[in-house]
Amino acid sequence: MTQIHITMSGSPGAEFSAHWRITHEGETTEHVEESGTVPAEYTFTGTELEGTVKLLSDDERLKVDIQKGSNHSSSSTQGVGGTLTLMIR
Repeated sequence: MTQIHITMSGSPGAEFSAHWRITHEGETTEHVEESGTVPAEYTFTGTELEGTVKLLSDDERLKVDIQKGSNHSSSSTQGVGGTLTLMIR
């Protein structure tokens, strides 16, 4: 089983929404976080992850780190409405 670990950091208390699509053994499941706050962490089991994260707070910063085995993806945005589209395989 492959673990995909997501770490949300940046401005403490910054609010975000996230929509994750996790593919595992040919099946895709979705996890929706309507209103999360920094810091936050998620761990999913899967072979592929796609996600969209939107920053809901103004004058805040959001950084998203995704780790799957030796693969690593890191993205950040600042300001209300900033949107990140992420994928890791």
